[in-house]
Amino acid sequence: MKLSHDEIAIVEKQVDHSSINIESLRDDVLDHLCCVIEIKMERGEVFDNALHEALHELAPDGLDEIQRETVFLLNSTKIILMKKAMYIVGLLSTMTFLSGWFLGIMAFPGARDLSIYGFSAFAFIYVPMMAIDYFKTNIRIALSEKLKMILGFVCALLIGIAGLFKALHWPGATTLLLLGASLCIFGFLPFFFFGMYKKSAS
Repeated sequence: MKLSHDEIAIVEKQVDHSSINIESLRDDVLDHLCCVIEIKMERGEVFDNALHEALHELAPDGLDEIQRETVFLLNSTKIILMKKAMYIVGLLSTMTFLSGWFLGIMAFPGARDLSIYGFSAFAFIYVPMMAIDYFKTNIRIALSEKLKMILGFVCALLIGIAGLFKALHWPGATTLLLLGASLCIFGFLPFFFFGMYKKSAS
């Protein structure tokens, strides 16, 4: 049983109301829905019921979810490469910092520079990469959770910069440290413990 032009237009309107903007994906979804509706109507169902069931079977969480999943799959290689790069940077920067710290205890030359390079790479490369990765993979988290993580990353960054300024004897280290600590105490920690309380109460 073939759908009429008016019925196809209704299905097309449903697809166009979603956030699907990839042309090939839009055409595939439209074609799939029309085929499923035709099969259901051949079994005796009316068009409206067949359309509703076809939409639910294809995308129980809505057509927008198909777009999100497709974009994720198309970018999965980039995401994996970014995660690998992030972990390598985190490992190397931590190893460099700890090596510099250990060599500093033993009074080896260049230990201070090694610690500074490792710490800088961790604070200015690894932490931002970790923040970007977190928000890309947790798009649907609650606003309070997002604020908690943003405050946590900002605190870590400010304290990290303060530590770097202190090591290089640059001015402003104390101000940055106070700002980072204040933000942590009065911003991050209340969000963190309130979140723990909500999870334990639920």
